[in-house]
Amino acid sequence: MRVLGLTGSIGMGKSTAAATFRRLRIPVFDADAAVHRLQGRGGAAVRPIEAAFPGTTRNGRVDREALRARVLGDPAALRLLERIVHPLVRRAELDFLAAARRRGAPLAVLDIPLLLETGGRAHVDRVIVVSAPAAVQRARVLARKGMTEERLKAILARQMPDALKRRKADHVVQTGLSRHAAQRQIRRIVRNLR
Repeated sequence: MRVLGLTGSIGMGKSTAAATFRRLRIPVFDADAAVHRLQGRGGAAVRPIEAAFPGTTRNGRVDREALRARVLGDPAALRLLERIVHPLVRRAELDFLAAARRRGAPLAVLDIPLLLETGGRAHVDRVIVVSAPAAVQRARVLARKGMTEERLKAILARQMPDALKRRKADHVVQTGLSRHAAQRQIRRIVRNLR
């Protein structure tokens, strides 16, 4: 089974690309969804996060806004949070890949926003980066509920620049033209890899 790493900076269209892979019946592991489960009621990350960041959980789940406020702008706190969460996500990822192999899937996708920033390249056969012009990215992100210029700036500061991601990619999917154009690019990649 070939493992594809799907990544791209915030607002580049990664969720739409992941949905296209799913429509093509390719199993997709969503790292963000895994984090939400781990931080949800009874999730494996709740206790260690509360121990490291007292007051950031409520009713058996992580209060994501409280946690975000606690780690935003504090690199040491962010590194501590990553040391808690990343191994748990990796375990979920390995379980997903094992299940895909048992089902005989020829391809599987790991949808990981910080794939290149966290050394995930070593765990995949090919890297697919979704990319759009900066103005399109900014408009998409600022249209999200609760997003501010300051928050966008902080998120982008943690992410590898888009130009560098594109240079490190095996495949680049341009998402700034139209959804249909991006879907055609993904279908072409899948045809070539099957």
